[in-house]
Amino acid sequence: MKKSLLTALVSVALSAAAQAQTPAGTPGPFVAGGPLGTVNEAGVATPMSSNVKVFGSFRTAESCTFDPARNLILAMNNGIPQNLQENDGYVSLINPDGSVHTSKWIGATRDGLTLNQPLGSAIHNGVLYTVDIDTVRMFDLATGNPMGAVAVPEATGLNGVAVAADGTVYASNTGGTQRIYKVTASGETSVFKEGAPLASPNGLAIDNDGNIVMVNIADNAVVTFNPAGEVVRTEHAAEGGNDGIVIMADGTKYVSSVRFGSVSRIRPGQSAEVIATGIPSAASMCYDSIQNQLVIPMNQNNALAFIPLD
Repeated sequence: MKKSLLTALVSVALSAAAQAQTPAGTPGPFVAGGPLGTVNEAGVATPMSSNVKVFGSFRTAESCTFDPARNLILAMNNGIPQNLQENDGYVSLINPDGSVHTSKWIGATRDGLTLNQPLGSAIHNGVLYTVDIDTVRMFDLATGNPMGAVAVPEATGLNGVAVAADGTVYASNTGGTQRIYKVTASGETSVFKEGAPLASPNGLAIDNDGNIVMVNIADNAVVTFNPAGEVVRTEHAAEGGNDGIVIMADGTKYVSSVRFGSVSRIRPGQSAEVIATGIPSAASMCYDSIQNQLVIPMNQNNALAFIPLD
């Protein structure tokens, strides 16, 4: 680590601690921002690794999904916080090099649109799915037109989403009651899983056998359920605090830690290895299958990180 970067990271951490001890109403010391980086699970200041590129122009981007037909990345943006303005979420179209194709594709106007706080997203059979607080919303992938919505009773904070081959939607509820909900293609809702091993469940994906794979925020477990809700496999990422999950054709899994900024690679039958570090708020990532890269939204950093794969 270069001395200047280490100094900047430590300076920011110490200044933040000093500000936390400043009495309310008392001006604290001025603090300038440092280079992008995180503090890892072991408490060590970690610079962003050199194989990560970051581009901006978002408003709390939390998830993305990739449209190979148009070779574009779809980024979900929360927009203005709900306590300030409702119905401000939108979807951006991003070129594979990180440049902006369309700033507000869904959300250019609010006519006929309700999209409050889109988090997880997925594409299946020409439909864009996203979860929005307590609702699963669908949009036409070609036009962006709303295609309907399914309210999920008792949901308080839907987060991750995955869509099975038959159109069944699985959505994690991270805040409040920790559950994974199931929404059939006909719109029937039910609780798919509740309780252990859920520990603030977040990212979801469907593996090559049609199983549902979940990552937790509260630990580093990567849990695979069959469609009956039975645990068939438990793996572990290198760090906890996880959000994003991508599964490749050969079964390799990539997991992003929103809390600690690392990306783990878990090859079948092997332990996790870290392939990238220091990505602030590494949220619900997607895989760009044409450019062979991971794309990671960075929440309040209003940016996307790009990681080319070997």
